[in-house]
Amino acid sequence: MELQKKLDTPICLDECIHTEEQARAAIELGACKIINIKLGRVGGHTVARRIHDLCQRRGIPVWCGGMLESGIGRAHNIALSTLPNFTLAGDVAASKRYWEEDIILPEVTVSPQGTIRVPTGPGMGFEPRLDRIDNLTVRKECLA
Repeated sequence: MELQKKLDTPICLDECIHTEEQARAAIELGACKIINIKLGRVGGHTVARRIHDLCQRRGIPVWCGGMLESGIGRAHNIALSTLPNFTLAGDVAASKRYWEEDIILPEVTVSPQGTIRVPTGPGMGFEPRLDRIDNLTVRKECLA
């Protein structure tokens, strides 16, 4: 917390923020001026939204972290990134950057301007490729 007070450069907290309470404590201590939100790290959309809303109320910009997710996780990151306080560039990247062939259609692409198309229809806007998932599946278990 002392470091941020001595710097003009904003400190971004990332891996240490798992809950809304941790984000609140960091903000109240003056430990950061930016927070990274990763859906997988915070436990999903509900907590991510709470952290987003808290940061927005306190004037702390946020950005979405995520690089190695498959297309399904990447689609959730894109949806999260559409919230109004996601004002900094995230690290959501094109499918082809990490995967020869993703498990969703359409695959996530990045425009020459560095933007990602946000689907406008109902749902996540991407469809799982069940054939691809089946081909990649190593083991199945059926629960009765």
